[in-house]
This record gives sequence, C-alpha cells and structure tokens, in this order.
Amino acid sequence: MSAKPPNKKAPDKGKNMKGDIFLRTLNRQPNTVSTYRWALSAYFSIAGEALSDSSYEKFWTDPHVKGMSESTKRVIRSSVMALFQYLDVGDIARRSKINDHYLRRAKTSQVYFDIDAVEKVIEHCSSLSYKLINLRDRAFVLLLADSGFRISELVGLNRGDIDFKRGQVVVIGKGDKQATIRMSKRSIEALKRYLSSRTTKLDGKSGQALGSLPLFAQHGRINKVKAMSVDGMRKAIKSRMKEAGAECRIHDFRHYFVTTVLRKSDNLKLAQELARHSNIQTTQRYAHLSDSELDASYVKIFNE
Repeated sequence: MSAKPPNKKAPDKGKNMKGDIFLRTLNRQPNTVSTYRWALSAYFSIAGEALSDSSYEKFWTDPHVKGMSESTKRVIRSSVMALFQYLDVGDIARRSKINDHYLRRAKTSQVYFDIDAVEKVIEHCSSLSYKLINLRDRAFVLLLADSGFRISELVGLNRGDIDFKRGQVVVIGKGDKQATIRMSKRSIEALKRYLSSRTTKLDGKSGQALGSLPLFAQHGRINKVKAMSVDGMRKAIKSRMKEAGAECRIHDFRHYFVTTVLRKSDNLKLAQELARHSNIQTTQRYAHLSDSELDASYVKIFNE
C-alpha cells in the first residue's frame, strides 16, 4: 500500500502496545499482518489515545480520512473493527451504523478470468511425471483447480492432515474458520503418487513420523524435508505457466473451481458452500460465467 498514515497526531503508546499484542495474536500471512499494522497506525495517528465508539466516528469525519481511497478506508475499517472486538470495547452495533453512514459500500463486481489459460495450465501440469518436483506441481495444481484451496491453505498442510479414505481434509481458512474440503479422484491420485515417490526418496530417510512432515516440500539440492512457502510455491506454478504458454493468476484456479461447480450444478447455494464463501453475494459474482445457455440463445436470436 503506497499511502502513508497521516502524521496529524502522535499515537498513544499504551494503545499502540495493545495494538501490538493484538497483531501478535493474528494467525495471518506476514503481508496481511503488515497491512493490519499500517492500518492501525493510520487510525491512531488521527484518533489519538481513545479507543471508543465516539473516537471511531470522529476518525471518519477527519479531512485526511475523507481524502483516502475507498479501498484504503475498507482496510482501516476491517483492522480497527477487529481490534475493538479483540479488546471487547464499545458497541459493535453502533460501529456498524457508523460504517454504513461514512463508508460507501463497494459495488459487487463480476469475476472475469481467462478460463482457457487456466485449463491450458491444468492440462500441461496433468502430463508432468517422473521427477519429484514435477509430481509435486502436478498434485498442487490439480488440488487448486478441483478443490478451491487457497494457496496459503495448501502449503500449510502436513501429510497427516489428509484423510485419503474419505477424500477430505479439514483446514483453518479465511477468518480462522474451520472447514472441510473435498478432493477429486484425480487430485488424490496425483497426491498419492507424489507422496509415495517422496517417501521412498526422501521422507523415509528423515527419521520423522510421516504424518508430521509437510504435504508439499522443497525439492532440488535440499536433502531434507522442508516445507514450501507461499512465495516459493507461487514461483513454481508461475514457471509451469510459462512452460504451458499460458498466463493467469494463482487465484484464478479458485475462480475456475467455483465456475466449474456453477456450470455443472447450476446451484448457487452449493457453490457458496463448496467455495466457503461467507456471503452468497460473493458467489453471485461468478453467476454470469454459468450462463452459457443464455449466451447461446442470444447468439441464435441476434447473430445467426
């Protein structure tokens, strides 16, 4: 985030200390924690020492705040609301009314992504074999596409987390919510092949219980089992995109998953549950991608 917190008023050290304690409790990626820290600093630099509903409302009336972008305001709102909830101060209903009054609701935009590019990457990765790194990337991409994992969820799993018999895994996802994720037959087969090969070549020599080892590991010159990081896995999949001659975002695999559910089931509620969207409006952003029959009918009426 390029904007810097306005330096109108020095933050109160006591409140910042509480904010630091709150930040240490967050089970988030480092970049997310850094964003929260920035947002709280921006809040304290204007609101000062008080942590109350009245100071929260006063913050939104400040000229510096009025000049911020809507996206910046939403980041600050989410961070400060979380801090108030953590400290259990004030009235959440009142703060919600303040948010409704001073913050414009973001328009729900439709999701667009290059589905052909995603399918091209999936097809390429499905053909990978032999080397451990190939088997790893194949399993990873198929799990992203067929189960709707977020990349941070997938790299955080251990071998013992997977219930192969039921084809499921329990994760702690966005908002610290526990959820059960289902896995397709082809992704389970790819994962078993990767782990079987890894057990023979690497895991079995580690001296550790297999279930405690990371589900996806680094490979190359490393002769010990070391978990992949989000950035490391992102770079690995980006290299697969180059091999496939297709360009897309890592999150597009999740878009692909939701779209596939909608197209094959035409059931918005089912897609919401499988995608683990807390609000069905989020799922509705994908609905236009399942309107293939409407598109075909329109072409027949007007373009033939």
